[in-house]
Amino acid sequence: MPSFMRKIHIIGRCAMIYRAQQLKETGLSGVHLSYILTLCRHPGMSQEQIARHIYINKSNVTRHLAQLQQNGFVERKQNENDRREQLVYPTQKAYDVLPEVTAVIRNWNSYLTEDFSDEEMEQFNAMLDRITRRATCAVNKEFEDGDLHGA
Repeated sequence: MPSFMRKIHIIGRCAMIYRAQQLKETGLSGVHLSYILTLCRHPGMSQEQIARHIYINKSNVTRHLAQLQQNGFVERKQNENDRREQLVYPTQKAYDVLPEVTAVIRNWNSYLTEDFSDEEMEQFNAMLDRITRRATCAVNKEFEDGDLHGA
């Protein structure tokens, strides 16, 4: 039987495929949704802040932002206080596509959980919250012995 992490990975990959299909006309891929959501909610984040916020390595963030910039969804500006840092801002095009992005996410979540009762959804969300807290704690925390088993 596959581990629960494998199942989560499969769900995530299927979500990417679904998002890409639904947003094909916008020029966004499934992976870009996290960036659009994050930047529209928090304009002016640095690339490093984005990487930490959405838990993606910096090199992937750089590559994805370049794609988004090329397609007119974001713009990068040099930080006036620290010239080594670039701040990323959504363009009007990103704000314009935001309602469609949120609808696609909402529709996918509704589809996956449509046969869950209210009680099951409450329990499921509580368990996911616990797992998410532990996962983010593990990657955000400095481990003295480098071992995640003690977390």
